[in-house]
Amino acid sequence: MQNLLVISALGRDRPGIVDALSETVADYSCNVMESRMTVLGGEFAIIMLVAGTWDTIARLENTLPHAGEKLGLTITIKRTEPRSTEEQLMSYMVEVVSMDHPGIVRDIAKFFATRNINIEELQTSSYAAAHTGTPMFSMNMTISVPGELSIATLRGEFMDMCDALNLDAMLAPMK
Repeated sequence: MQNLLVISALGRDRPGIVDALSETVADYSCNVMESRMTVLGGEFAIIMLVAGTWDTIARLENTLPHAGEKLGLTITIKRTEPRSTEEQLMSYMVEVVSMDHPGIVRDIAKFFATRNINIEELQTSSYAAAHTGTPMFSMNMTISVPGELSIATLRGEFMDMCDALNLDAMLAPMK
């Protein structure tokens, strides 16, 4: 049975961080199963799911604090279990674009949370609109919709909320 470890790291951005972390994982005969990496401001952030045997995971856990110091990263580790797939879920993609203003993420997250819909992935960005320079906001997310929910009702309520908040949005099945 594979053991799973979630590793998150945060530190000043520079070339070579991904190489060094992935080399550390490989040196202990572990495998990166999933990962997300980004640069936010001047900081690099990564989260990865690593799999290995119980002993390789244990050795990796012991070396990561030293590796973090050496790389100038704040590293957090947590053991985890495989995700349960008992519930029937449908994956949907949500896209939102609007003029930037505080509260957009909160409003969208609250909408889905009150309907017991899990946000699986979320990515946001701000940018200046072409020609006008207006501050704009963009959000892309993947959600898991419980099978018993009516998609037509969900889509209608979501679009009504977005219209009320002046958000241009789309809710579509993942293909």
